[in-house]
Amino acid sequence: MSDQEKIESLFNEGLQHYRSGDYFEAHESWEELWSDFYLEDRKFIQGLIQLSVSFVHLENNNLKGAKSLLNKCKEKFMDFKNIHRGIDASKLLLELDIVEKEYGGLNSNNEFNWEIIPKI
Repeated sequence: MSDQEKIESLFNEGLQHYRSGDYFEAHESWEELWSDFYLEDRKFIQGLIQLSVSFVHLENNNLKGAKSLLNKCKEKFMDFKNIHRGIDASKLLLELDIVEKEYGGLNSNNEFNWEIIPKI
C-alpha cells in the first residue's frame, strides 16, 4: 500500500468509526494518521482527534476534559472555512457552538443530548 493509500485509508477509517459513534477508535485512526505522516492539513486532523476525544471524555463523565478538548478542536477548525476533506468546516464550527452550549449546562453526561453531535 502506498503512503497516499494509507493516508486515505486511515482518514476514512476514522470517519467510519466517528459516524458509528465509536469515538475512541476514530481517535486511534486519526492519531495514527497525524503521527505517521506530516500532512499539510495536520492541524485539521488534530482537530478531528480532539473532537473525538472530547466525546470519549464525555462518555466517561469527564466534563472538564470534554469541554477543554472541544475548545481546542474549535481553534484548529477556525483555519478552515470551506469544505475540507469532504467536511464543511464552517458548518462544523456552528455545530460545535451548539455542543459547547450544551456542555455548559451539564452536571452529568446523562443529561447530554447525543443527537446534537456534529455529522461529519
